[in-house]
Amino acid sequence: MDIAALSIGMNQAALAQSVSIALNKKIMETSQQSANQLMEMIQAPHPNLGKSIDFKV
Repeated sequence: MDIAALSIGMNQAALAQSVSIALNKKIMETSQQSANQLMEMIQAPHPNLGKSIDFKV
């Protein structure tokens, strides 16, 4: 087996793994930010909440 071809293949595999890890980290960070924003929206009081009562007689 050609040593140079083996070396290139191993380096390409290592690069692909590094890119995959970096991409997954970015996805996790983005998901965490989205979750935090959603929690802030849920916890924020609605501006019209409790200011009127709907009823029928």
